[in-house]
Amino acid sequence: MVKIFSLVGEYFTLMYRSISRPEKTAMFWKETFRQAAEIGVGSLLIIAIVATFIGAVSAVQFAYQFRNLSFIPMWWIGSIERKGIILELAPTISALLLAGKVGSNIASELGTMRISEQIDAYEIMGVNTPAYLIGPKVLASIFVVPMLVIVAVMLGIVGGWGAGLSGHFYSTAEYFRGVQDNFNSHDSVVMLVKATLFGYIISSVSCYMGFTVHGGAVEIGKASTRAVVYSSIFIIIVNFFVAFILL
Repeated sequence: MVKIFSLVGEYFTLMYRSISRPEKTAMFWKETFRQAAEIGVGSLLIIAIVATFIGAVSAVQFAYQFRNLSFIPMWWIGSIERKGIILELAPTISALLLAGKVGSNIASELGTMRISEQIDAYEIMGVNTPAYLIGPKVLASIFVVPMLVIVAVMLGIVGGWGAGLSGHFYSTAEYFRGVQDNFNSHDSVVMLVKATLFGYIISSVSCYMGFTVHGGAVEIGKASTRAVVYSSIFIIIVNFFVAFILL
């Protein structure tokens, strides 16, 4: 129990140091934009593919369940699809994918810098290493992950539309009638809150795991694994509490 409290305290201390004022603001923002481009552009393809097919398969499954229920209009699928993608599928699935891709990269990068004593060299020169190495990654992730989730929502809805037309489950007019029916902007707020928190979790946990690694190449691999596992666990837990509180 004492070790757990020690790790939590070390994590929050590191995060506090990462938001302190950097020595060179220009370098901080330059690194932030570089990280944003790396996270966003580097993850866009996998998010697009997964979101499209998640939307497609969920539409097929709904159509399969409703096809023998004549009293249920097929345009309901569009409404269910929209709500499911916005509230759950897009933010959660995207975050879990990013935890595996982005989280492991961040942990490996910082772990390699720690093992090769690059971080020690920065600290000897008086550089606030958390503000320079961790702050930009966390900030970039907080801004980019919601953008990727918005892209996932749009592509998921398009995927459901394409699957429905391919299987002749419903027409374009029926599907988009359901997508637009009784839209509640609060759902989008919940989605963005989730995405922002997930972005922070992915980057901060991964940064902590990589920044505090000790040993050699084996420990870097273990740190990357822990970053993915812990980020995924925290994402699922936070997902429940956000849904419970806001919905």
